[in-house]
Amino acid sequence: MNTYDLIMKKRNGGILDKDEITYIVDGFTKGEIPDYQMAAFLMAVYFRGMNDEETTNLTMAMADSGDRLDLSLINGRKVDKHSTGGVGDKTSLIVGPILASLGVPVAKMSGRGLGHTGGTIDKLEGIPGFLTSISEEAFIKQVNDVGLAIVGQTANLAPADKKIYALRDVTATVDNISLIAASIMSKKLAAGADAIVLDVKTGTGAFMKTLEDSKKLADAMCRIGNMAGRETVAVITDMNEPLGNCVGNTLEVIEAVECLKGNGEARLMEVCRELAANMLVVSGKADSKDKAYPMIDDTINSGKAFDKMKEFVAAQGGDVSYLDNTDLFEKTKYEKIITGKDIIKANDIDVNEAYLNECDNQEIGMASLLLGGGRRTKDEIIDLSVGIRLFKHLGDRIEKDEAVAILYANDENKMSEAFNRFIKAYKVTKDKAAGNPVIYKSV
Repeated sequence: MNTYDLIMKKRNGGILDKDEITYIVDGFTKGEIPDYQMAAFLMAVYFRGMNDEETTNLTMAMADSGDRLDLSLINGRKVDKHSTGGVGDKTSLIVGPILASLGVPVAKMSGRGLGHTGGTIDKLEGIPGFLTSISEEAFIKQVNDVGLAIVGQTANLAPADKKIYALRDVTATVDNISLIAASIMSKKLAAGADAIVLDVKTGTGAFMKTLEDSKKLADAMCRIGNMAGRETVAVITDMNEPLGNCVGNTLEVIEAVECLKGNGEARLMEVCRELAANMLVVSGKADSKDKAYPMIDDTINSGKAFDKMKEFVAAQGGDVSYLDNTDLFEKTKYEKIITGKDIIKANDIDVNEAYLNECDNQEIGMASLLLGGGRRTKDEIIDLSVGIRLFKHLGDRIEKDEAVAILYANDENKMSEAFNRFIKAYKVTKDKAAGNPVIYKSV
């Protein structure tokens, strides 16, 4: 077996078996296959594709390339959740405490963000004292004692994925369903959960821009998970505008607190309830989603979900006084209100009021990145305090003199750049247009 022959086989449309895929993955991970050959192989996959069995074998080879987390010492059926990412997506901070308060153990490894905002780990580090790295023994004990632990991904969890993704990123081979699915699912399988619920985003702020592509990705990941013996379901949710009212790291922690206190924005809570309901069903705690929804509402309304969040944060060293009084979080030096006049003027129409009709959500994310809320490179330092607070969503009427959003910044030049990006992200119309659904379908 040699790399040249395998590249040519895939280039010519051949089907690779398990041993051939493992040979490629192991050889590249160990440094025995050079970047230029792996790049050629990835390009062949990009153009020729992979069938279900090949995609599953690629996923398993990547998952087996490093450590696998053994969660067998954790009591109960462990359920993991993964989102394909988007603007203002803080669902893990909300869903985790909800599930733990209802007796479902959540043992979650999360990454840092690379893009417009930080990841779940970055957001949690905005809470003073919070430890995102603890020993495996402490991790397992905390899940048994508290029901929830969220830590950073270990360096040796699916190392093949890190190395392959870095090469995909610079060879224009990111946008392939099999490669995306294998990347996501290799980490989920290595993390050791019994069942997996996937939140696949679709729209202008998502990786998959169309509903058709989002469904293909959801189908592929569910097939991989189920073929690997993990019950896997996916929910396709909207990302044509930010999820919730806040974009930015500590701002999203504050919003998660409000959600767990029963004051969540409607679209955000609809997504969280749907994800939590699916997790309750696959965990065996609820017979159906219809029975799960009241359980979710009760744990929020009773205060148990918020209490669980505080217990979880305290267990990982975080200062819970910041959750009880979110005014303690660090404030930015500058704030700028964006009015309806700013948005209407950017659309070059002569009206005193209009309706928000469309949003290029990727541009909202870029505004957050310009403020300093995200990373352009993996080593860039995030400003956890900056971000955007929204007062209006698609379908809402805006008047010239009312606030649409506030930008928070520590640099006036960055504020100006972000302002210009934000106001051009929305299209307005004189008449109200139909909004997007929040939940498109379950797979």
